[in-house]
Amino acid sequence: MSVTHYICKYTPVELLRAFGGEVAILNHMPDNFDLSDQVSHPNLCGFGKALLEACMEGQVKELVLVNCCDTIRSAYDVLLESGKLDFIFMLDMLHNTDACSRERTRNELLRLAKAYGAYKGTAFDEAKFFAAFEERPRPSEDYISVLGARVGDELFQMMERSMPMPVRNDTCVNNRSVAAPEETGMDFDVLMEWYAAALLGQLPCMRMTDTAGRKQLVNDPHLKAVIYHTVKFCDYYGFEYSHLRRELTQPMLKLESDYTVQSSGQLLTRLEAFAESMSPAVQTSERKKKMNGKGLYVGIDSGSTSTDVVILNEEQEIVSQVILPTGAGAAAGADRALEEALRQANLTREDLTAIVTTGYGRTAIQSGDKSITEITCHARGAFFLNPNVRTIIDIGGQDSKVIRIDDTGNVTNFVMNDKCAAGTGRFLELMARTLELSLEQMSEMGLTWKEDITISSMCTVFAESEVVSLIAQDKTAADIIHGLNESVAAKTCALVKRVGGEGDYMMTGGVSKNKGVVDAIERRLGVKLCISDAAQLNGALGAALFAMEL
Repeated sequence: MSVTHYICKYTPVELLRAFGGEVAILNHMPDNFDLSDQVSHPNLCGFGKALLEACMEGQVKELVLVNCCDTIRSAYDVLLESGKLDFIFMLDMLHNTDACSRERTRNELLRLAKAYGAYKGTAFDEAKFFAAFEERPRPSEDYISVLGARVGDELFQMMERSMPMPVRNDTCVNNRSVAAPEETGMDFDVLMEWYAAALLGQLPCMRMTDTAGRKQLVNDPHLKAVIYHTVKFCDYYGFEYSHLRRELTQPMLKLESDYTVQSSGQLLTRLEAFAESMSPAVQTSERKKKMNGKGLYVGIDSGSTSTDVVILNEEQEIVSQVILPTGAGAAAGADRALEEALRQANLTREDLTAIVTTGYGRTAIQSGDKSITEITCHARGAFFLNPNVRTIIDIGGQDSKVIRIDDTGNVTNFVMNDKCAAGTGRFLELMARTLELSLEQMSEMGLTWKEDITISSMCTVFAESEVVSLIAQDKTAADIIHGLNESVAAKTCALVKRVGGEGDYMMTGGVSKNKGVVDAIERRLGVKLCISDAAQLNGALGAALFAMEL
């Protein structure tokens, strides 16, 4: 049987089933937008593109839309013209609940009933209509709520796997709940008038004029934490997030996706770090020291650029440390780095008591006893190096993050840059190559600038073009580097502001060695950054400290 897909909670699902329709929510996150980019404007939001991608691939043959926003209207126009679907219908509903809106919705329901009945070749079945109503059960146990814009199935499943308690999908289409009518045998037009009011009377989405009813979503004693999801280039739910950020007392994580699975690695890191902040990465009651080995504990930080290893003894002293290029594979890079750390300390793997892995490649490393996110490990390492630190700025090879910790070293908040490499070590490495300088030369040269040059683009590709243009204008390398440093500092300090940074500040990661970037960040923040000799090893150090508690 063919399936009629829908995307909005205001879709008259019960009416479609009354005509014999099999319905399903369209929530798939594609690998890319190759097909949708061929038929649509590039500025459509990620969900609009995902919708087009599914239809252009042939996954969807029947589709009922609601005029949620301009993106959905554009997608409807594209799909109507494409001829790819056997049935497509757009309900034109007003974003209100007044009498005019109810009348408009009733007329749209009558129009859909006529079109869908003709397409299916069936008549309205009142029994099926009444049987189709399903009230959404209220939570009866502690849970984490996913709020905000719709979330793809793949991302929601990732949330369920990552969180320490049940996860409830309370995003737009998934919090649909329409109660069945109490009266039967109504005239069809009268029934549709009732139905229009019932649809519009649901808990409102953020596109409705009056959104006050959404308070129900957070006024629940069983609610223990919130994951707030937004879609790139969609502002509606960003407004609600800003309000909840100020009002909610429960832990809250904001996730933004482009509705593809391409950034799954970074999203998983954020989710796991959030889960770790709610329940300690190592539970005291579960600590069981291994009896094998010689009391040596290893932390392996597998990053995009380098793999770092720290080996600690029982006195929390570093007996070996290594920083090596990760290379083509995380697992192989970790093995090489660990073997080098063992060689330098004249140790064997049999001497080791426990290993904790962290970093983007952590799950690929099979030799570890436990995997903990770099967010939690950086917090642990920084607090160990300086217990006065409350904000950690980590600029690594492929991402930047700012972490807030409390007076016990636990993570209270964190933010990361998106999947773009702007403002990271990779960005600076490429700029150094363009200027034909080493990273060490670039670090020093940016301190002796004379002209204040602004690099307007933080996109790595566009920034490189700007640098080439500035070279052609005979600008000095020192002035160009200063402009690059200021760009990195501006992006980093924006993250600090988002997380509510406060002193003392510590900077970790490979970019902490870049004196020009450090100077630019310090001037913008108006504070001195604490930078340890073990700054680049901070993640591995934190992992090794956790290994001591296994």
